[in-house]
Amino acid sequence: MRAGCGMPRVKEEAVLAAPRRDAAVTAGVLALTAVVFALVAAHGALARIQHVDDAWLRLMISSRSAPVTAVAKALNLLGLVYVTFPVRLAIAGFLALRRRWWHLAAFAAAVVLSEVLVGTLKGIYHRARPPGSLVATSGASFPSGHSIAASVTVIAAVIALVPPGRARGAWVAAAAGFSVLMALSRAYLGAHWLSDAIAGILLGTSCALLAALVVDALQRHRSADQPGAHPPVPDTARPADRR
Repeated sequence: MRAGCGMPRVKEEAVLAAPRRDAAVTAGVLALTAVVFALVAAHGALARIQHVDDAWLRLMISSRSAPVTAVAKALNLLGLVYVTFPVRLAIAGFLALRRRWWHLAAFAAAVVLSEVLVGTLKGIYHRARPPGSLVATSGASFPSGHSIAASVTVIAAVIALVPPGRARGAWVAAAAGFSVLMALSRAYLGAHWLSDAIAGILLGTSCALLAALVVDALQRHRSADQPGAHPPVPDTARPADRR
């Protein structure tokens, strides 16, 4: 207990409640992400993917309406750096004020990893964008930067801000729904091919899950190394969370 303070310092809970389960989920998402990126890199597979992308773009163009276009353009604004950067900074600041350093590390690592990968992968794949986008675009098309930014931000934020349990599961589902909506809006606007958007969701999700898994392992290792300490919030401590 600190001198002059009437309350003991609360130990930070573990980033993940069930690391074995979460490791399996992360491995599955990473494997699916790798498959998608490998297919787009293969010329034969890409030709077949392009047929699907072309058909989807034609469907989106024929289905456009003023209300849906307005919503899609609003989502386009939400994905710009002028919005995502302040939001990310606010989340990081909140976690720092609460002294949730491990959760802050998981969130920051996910965001940094995604930002490093998006530019690198766009340069490697150098895929042309669809013609006739309804919003301003720049750079290569694959993978979708908006989809990556949306998915990594919302999923990493849920992991960092919401304690493990049923509430986190519900918020993760909502975050996944928002990520899909953002991805569909990119294809609807003609800013990206459908496969760009799907790859963006998978990559952003992979970054968020992988960062949380690594930071959680470091947190548990650090806690176990402290004399008389036990790993924070072990799996068996919260049976309701093991779903």
